[in-house]
Amino acid sequence: MLVHSDTETAWLAETVRLATENVANGGGPFGALIARDHEIVATGINRVTANLDPTAHAEVTAIRAACRELGTFKLDGCVLVSSCEPCPMCLSSALWARVDHVVYAGDRDDAAKAGFDDRAFYELFDKPRDSWDVPVRRLSTVDGFEPFAAWLDHTTRVEY
Repeated sequence: MLVHSDTETAWLAETVRLATENVANGGGPFGALIARDHEIVATGINRVTANLDPTAHAEVTAIRAACRELGTFKLDGCVLVSSCEPCPMCLSSALWARVDHVVYAGDRDDAAKAGFDDRAFYELFDKPRDSWDVPVRRLSTVDGFEPFAAWLDHTTRVEY
């Protein structure tokens, strides 16, 4: 079991402050930050409606800002701190960014009480795709491996 440090507790408080301030400014109730070596690298707030971007969740905006600040797409050595449990998209983004760990304040039940019910997405991923309301299927009329073959042949590719 991981024990949260006083620093992480302070970071959690900061994300809650960011989220609450964002609500006052017309945004969604979510805030996040990326920290490394006991220092905040970047912060993010929910910008979905402001940017007309459904992917502009606080965690994703914090990850994007941290990558720009650090000049890398890998955030190993970093922690993602969020005012609320990351949704599946944000959690996947954190995993792709290779953060060391994630901590959050509110959970999915708190979010659901406010009308942000991510449980439907968690539940959806547990079901077979052919039962989903939105069809997601492979259509194999072209060579889908062609881009991967080009990638494998590209000698100066940057692995990630």
